[in-house]
Amino acid sequence: MTTLPSSSPDLPASLADAAFHNERVAARRMAAREGLDEAEALLRVMRQSATAQGLAELADLLAARAKLKRDDAERRAAKLAARGEKVAGIKARARPAPQPGAWQAWFDGSAHPNPGRLGIGGLLLGPAGERIEISARAGHGNSGEAEYLALLALLEAAVAARPGVLAIYGDSQVVISDVAGGAGAKGLEQHRERALDLMAQLGKSGRVTLHWVPRHRNGEADRLSQQAIASWGELE
Repeated sequence: MTTLPSSSPDLPASLADAAFHNERVAARRMAAREGLDEAEALLRVMRQSATAQGLAELADLLAARAKLKRDDAERRAAKLAARGEKVAGIKARARPAPQPGAWQAWFDGSAHPNPGRLGIGGLLLGPAGERIEISARAGHGNSGEAEYLALLALLEAAVAARPGVLAIYGDSQVVISDVAGGAGAKGLEQHRERALDLMAQLGKSGRVTLHWVPRHRNGEADRLSQQAIASWGELE
């Protein structure tokens, strides 16, 4: 550990902790060029940095660096906390209790390999025992496209069924975030526009909501998408 001379008791125990990468590199080069100890070379470089910034003492530079690190750590902590609250909120809202008379639906898409052959699956359940299953090959592409195509097929089936209230569940955070917040997933813009159009059509006759669920709660849609993937073998 690089330490400062004992004559500087108010300075941090380690210059290396406060030094920027380019300063550490400069110190190593100075030490090799002038035959100095790396600690002494770093001390010189840091003093030069203090002078260049108009600071009278190296201690002022190190105090400013320490404040920058604290501020950065606080920003990072706040960001992580906000992200954690958002994820917790998503999970808390992942699967609300269905309203009486509501339809429920699940979707999933698979690509084997990724990118490769696509299979999509969907399931709609109505309050009177209606059951509509979707399991189909969907061309070639990647997993994001497969998830979106599964959602589109599900929405098209829902438009035909005309549910008054429809809750849709899927385990693709990319697709759900893209539809819900217009995240702008690259290459999927046309799918998003189509999904929003279909949801608007459903909204004219009722209410439709989209929810994320963990994969283990999306088993039926996954089974149907895998069934579609397996059907590709019949063509080979």
